[in-house]
Amino acid sequence: MAEEKRGGWWVWLIVLGVLGGLAAGGFYYSRRNHVELPDFQTVVIDRGDITQLVTAAGTLNPVKSVQVGCQVSGQISRLYVDFNSQVKKGQLIAEIDPATYSAIEQQAAADLDNSKANLELEAVEARRASSLFTNQLISASDYDTALATLHEAQATVKIKQATLATAEANLGYCKIFSPVDGVVISRSVDVGQTVASSFSTPTLFQIANDLTKMQIDTSIAEADIGNIEERQPATFTVDAYPYRTFYGAVNQVRNAPITNNNVVIYDSVLSVTNADYKLKPGMTAMVSIVITQRDNALRILNSTLRFHPLDSWLAQTNPPAALTVGKSGTNGPGATAIHRRSGPPNTHTVYRLDPDKKLVAVQIKTGISDGIYTEVTEGLNEGDEVVNGSSGNEAVSASGSNPFGGGFGGRR
Repeated sequence: MAEEKRGGWWVWLIVLGVLGGLAAGGFYYSRRNHVELPDFQTVVIDRGDITQLVTAAGTLNPVKSVQVGCQVSGQISRLYVDFNSQVKKGQLIAEIDPATYSAIEQQAAADLDNSKANLELEAVEARRASSLFTNQLISASDYDTALATLHEAQATVKIKQATLATAEANLGYCKIFSPVDGVVISRSVDVGQTVASSFSTPTLFQIANDLTKMQIDTSIAEADIGNIEERQPATFTVDAYPYRTFYGAVNQVRNAPITNNNVVIYDSVLSVTNADYKLKPGMTAMVSIVITQRDNALRILNSTLRFHPLDSWLAQTNPPAALTVGKSGTNGPGATAIHRRSGPPNTHTVYRLDPDKKLVAVQIKTGISDGIYTEVTEGLNEGDEVVNGSSGNEAVSASGSNPFGGGFGGRR
């Protein structure tokens, strides 16, 4: 009887050992397949205004600027205007010492008088030769010589007249007049300075026609130039007034390409009103050209569009269609990050939380973007919550750059 009791005790020990092993194996297996989900950060889809811009840097210039030079060489004898002087068209603004050109003019006048006197003499000789030839007192050869000499004297008079006209013109160029009404924004010479116009015309003054109307020459990248049209509104700031916003409009989009560091850019001209004369030529302007604007649009944060979760975070009911899988060392060996191909540029995948706190992918269509928000045209409603990130930063971004960023011009 005692032996039977001892045999039953060993049976129970074996049964308890088997049950304990099964429990331990089940616990280990459940822990191995359990995924610790991070705390997801969500944002609410709301409505607001979205303005898509193209940004660029430009330089302020007068609409009409004239460089005043001189056509003769000499020493500056007088200056009648200075920087910021208001001038009228035809106003005398400078003089070059006229002594040399006055002497040349007088010499040319004397040469002309001499050639005219010689012409009178040759005319008398020609009339006399004609009379003698009629009476057959001289030969035909002598008569022809007299006529040729007369014609030569006539030509010499014309040459001397042209020489005198040139000398008078050069003497007149010693006085420099303003070609337009405006203000002197640059003066490049001083009294006593010698200017030489032998090879190129030296610039003495730069005169702006009207500083109340200015323009900005901006450089727009070829990726953005297709969105730029005439009469589009624009805003800009300058370093001199960092807290003030100025307004303008696109006046011209020039077709001439400019290659800068292998980047093709185009010059777009903006018209600007400068009634208070705060803007000055040469200032650098940071320009924002309004391309498209949506009022009260359904919008989503751009960072939400760049959120890409790990595959273990996704609900099983969400089949991973059109996925590319890449390794990620942020969640242990063998962890993978899901990157969905969006197809068309305006199609994106965002994620919502199901009741089990797992992610469900939602395909949406988007419109314009201002660099912070993107318009949602299909797939979400106002008030919906979508995942923007996780507390552990295990999510992988497809790109750290702004997908809506422009090239040299900088679309926003």
